[in-house]
Amino acid sequence: MKKTIAALAVLSTSATALAAEPVQISWWHGMGGANEQVINQVAQKFNAAQTACAITPVSKGTYEEALASGIAAFRSKEQPNILQVFDAGAATIINAKGATIPAEDILTQNGYKLDRDAFINGVRYFYADASGKFIGMPFNSSAPIMYINTEALQKAGVSAPKTWDDFEKIAPKLKDAGYIGLSASQLTWMFFENFFSRNNVQMASNANGYDSFQGTTLNAENPELIAMFKKLKDWHDRGWFGYYGAGWSDNQKPFEEGKVALWIGSSGSFGGLSKTASMPFSADFLPYDAAAKDGDKSTFIGGAALFAMSGHPAAENKCTADFFNFLTTTDIQKFYHEQTGYVAITKAAYEAAKADGWYEQHPQAEVGIKQLMLPQGEWSKGYRLGFYPQIRVIEEREFNKIFAGETSVEDAFKAIETEGNELLAKFAKTSG
Repeated sequence: MKKTIAALAVLSTSATALAAEPVQISWWHGMGGANEQVINQVAQKFNAAQTACAITPVSKGTYEEALASGIAAFRSKEQPNILQVFDAGAATIINAKGATIPAEDILTQNGYKLDRDAFINGVRYFYADASGKFIGMPFNSSAPIMYINTEALQKAGVSAPKTWDDFEKIAPKLKDAGYIGLSASQLTWMFFENFFSRNNVQMASNANGYDSFQGTTLNAENPELIAMFKKLKDWHDRGWFGYYGAGWSDNQKPFEEGKVALWIGSSGSFGGLSKTASMPFSADFLPYDAAAKDGDKSTFIGGAALFAMSGHPAAENKCTADFFNFLTTTDIQKFYHEQTGYVAITKAAYEAAKADGWYEQHPQAEVGIKQLMLPQGEWSKGYRLGFYPQIRVIEEREFNKIFAGETSVEDAFKAIETEGNELLAKFAKTSG
């Protein structure tokens, strides 16, 4: 009898120990450097806030590498619980049949209510379906904004432009003062995708791809877009616009060094730029085309969202839902925003940062949020295009050729539209 009681006691102790063990979930992402460290801190905060779950973040390299790793892992049934997917890859993961559980569904299935209206307008639609249901959970979101070398503008005696016509007027004075007027990182995001969004021009058929993948085509040969790139080429030839290739940092560095007056970069670049810029700088909205019929609208977001991968036990899905809910809390959103420079994606976090005087100390950090809170046009809510990372590669190739004088703007955009539509058609075949 004593042995039986002792054995039961051991079993009871073992069961209690097992019950106390948190459910483990994994989070694959495409962040490195300082941003990876902040992700680790967010995970640590979640693990410390409760005992039921423990999340482990794992960097898979770049955004593209993280997406490829996640898809490959799903096919071999070794997928993580959560996968970070960047803006251009949204259609790929959403179209991977059975790969994900919509973020809104996994939350509601586990007792949470997601308030779509809690999110700022520029964020709430991009990773949603046509009805507005969240498929991905918005995480690190950014806006393309204009950084301003204040010394350069003072020396030239000019003000920051609101429209591209304004820039054309001040560019000669900036050049006379010894500066290149403008540079931009990732023209695909800044001057292709966000030309459509900022000026409320349709980017692709089928409601920018949201309604269906079948028969979706690009609007790359849009006359207004072609006119914009003709201006860029002319400004480049006049020494008003510096184009340093497709590399992000290659276009940012001349601004950091004080050689360029205006740089179109990411609102998420604010934190790093504060440490690397050799001169005082401010920021303002991405200029828009004054000739656009319905311009001055909000921009498409950059960055990425988190997707709940399917094929996991209910207990792990519950922890994924717990983590998604944790991410939307005001304290965590405010922390992530202030530590990284990515925008506060909820209205409450934005108001909390404002109340604490964050923007009085760092006015540049508010620009991206304000831009994303501008009125949205019919075509400024987002896009959902298959194989879009590959289409961006085509765009970069043609942009390089434009500024090298190897092709005309018209021929470049004809190639983008033709080859882009071929990829869209190929993607549509995979969606049934």
